[in-house]
Amino acid sequence: MRKVKTAVLLSLAGLFSFSLVVFFSTRDPGSAQTAFADSVTATSVSAESISFLEGLQKANRSVSSAILPAVVTLDVVETRIVDSSGANSFPWFFFGNPGQGDKSSEGEAPKREYKSEGLGSGVIVRKSGKVYYLLTNQHVAGEAKEIVVRLFDGREMTGTLVGADERKDIALVSFESDDASIPVARIGDSDTVKTGDIVFAVGAPLGYMSSVTQGIVSAVGRDGGPNNNINDFIQTDAAINQGNSGGPLVNIYGEVVGITAWIASSSGGSQGLGFSIPINNVKKAIDDFISDGRVKYGWLGVSLSSADKTTLEALGLQGRKGALAAQVFLGSPADKGGIVPGDFVVSLNGRDVKTVDQLVRDVGDLVSGDKASFVVVRDGKEKKIDVKIEERNEKNVSDSSKLWPGFMPFNLNEDIRKELKIDAKQKGILVAGVQAKSAAAVMGLQSGDVIVKINDADVQNISDFYKKLADKSAKEVWFDVLREGQTVSTMRYKR
Repeated sequence: MRKVKTAVLLSLAGLFSFSLVVFFSTRDPGSAQTAFADSVTATSVSAESISFLEGLQKANRSVSSAILPAVVTLDVVETRIVDSSGANSFPWFFFGNPGQGDKSSEGEAPKREYKSEGLGSGVIVRKSGKVYYLLTNQHVAGEAKEIVVRLFDGREMTGTLVGADERKDIALVSFESDDASIPVARIGDSDTVKTGDIVFAVGAPLGYMSSVTQGIVSAVGRDGGPNNNINDFIQTDAAINQGNSGGPLVNIYGEVVGITAWIASSSGGSQGLGFSIPINNVKKAIDDFISDGRVKYGWLGVSLSSADKTTLEALGLQGRKGALAAQVFLGSPADKGGIVPGDFVVSLNGRDVKTVDQLVRDVGDLVSGDKASFVVVRDGKEKKIDVKIEERNEKNVSDSSKLWPGFMPFNLNEDIRKELKIDAKQKGILVAGVQAKSAAAVMGLQSGDVIVKINDADVQNISDFYKKLADKSAKEVWFDVLREGQTVSTMRYKR
């Protein structure tokens, strides 16, 4: 029995000694590596390599020191009013105990006011006297009532929201200071940015102020993004996380070429898919914010469509890039200038139109009163049209009663014929998306109708439809449509 006990004690002592070795060897990765360092012979780094890396490090330091003093962190507080009674309200613990909400009047749901706090980044882009202006995102500044601007050196300034624009997701914030040494960032030219360029993303990711990450431009001209904004984007693999929004994307010259806006991520963290608004998209917005507190957009007065391959072929536009003016607002600059539904816009002021979003941005940057020169393809021929641009306002844009013809036409295909139980030989075009209060709605058109005649003339396809619709010799327009197996005529519309 004594021998057994002795053996057990020796085993436990050995196990304890082994555990200590493992513990002290693995609790610190550096210690574990150091224990075996004498078994590996280090390879010396060549002087040429060191010189190259020192040059690279010096360049990184130079760019960082140039931009960091102009980058700020924003603490934003926004006051919101919410319904605290129903299932769709915010959790009650945001507002205190449930049932304590006040009703503004009998029968109304209780309302609660709470403050939403956020954090983002910004970059100082202009100075006027004692006033400094910084760019950030609209989704950072929102409708903020309280903004604290934290400078690179830690000083805090009271910020004021000068203006914000949801369509471009951009905002301008100002603060005042007697310190004339606060630097203003240099603005670059985002049109010169190319895939493969080295860039730096600067901001306050997850609240870590004055962070710099490096990567390359993965792509340019990316469309999409949240909230249906009208920007194209510079895509980069530089690490970007929450809090980077509103911070600058900087080139190797220390110039701001973009404003970081969003990331694509399945985890919420950086996955090498960051997107920045090209700085050229917002240069005019800075002036607009300072002078008017809002972005002033040019207005053409057309409803643009990205024509699919089938529609392009039907219009004889195979391989052409541009934007289809599917509908035109009556009385708009486009209508006055002579643009008609079915025109395919291929150029604006000598610049080729590649996408619908590009044309929307380019028209938006025009100033009210400017004369713009458009080149359109109509009935297979290019036509130059000069239009006097007006200022965009939401009242005009949302007035569907002025929209002509007030629906989207589509060529008939096998699937549509099968769905509507139409004979395979039937000619015409499908009516889709009839706009309320539009000319089409007033005439009695319905989505799903098939237009077979315009003013008693047969309609063969979408090209034929647009050609006949553009004929302004007739003072009235009406359609014959096939609806549920019956042919009916619409009301007549005076244009």
